[in-house]
Amino acid sequence: MTRLNLILFFTLIATALGVVTSQHKSRKLYFELEQQQELAKKYETEFGQLQLEQSTWAMHSRVEELAAKKLNMQVPDAKRIQVISLEELKQ
Repeated sequence: MTRLNLILFFTLIATALGVVTSQHKSRKLYFELEQQQELAKKYETEFGQLQLEQSTWAMHSRVEELAAKKLNMQVPDAKRIQVISLEELKQ
């Protein structure tokens, strides 16, 4: 009977230590998960801001203005524009 009690006691201690260790790891991993989710939210915000900035830099009016001012380019007259179809290029 005493031997059985000792075996059960040590089993109980080992199980309790396992539960404590498991809870500690669980809390640690949950904390890491929260940090990573917060970081992901920051990256999503930054990505949205970068997309907005990219669309602003690539606006047609801005590109046309820079082409006219810095490169001295002009939109050609309608008489000087020629449209070439793909079929003509293939031949």
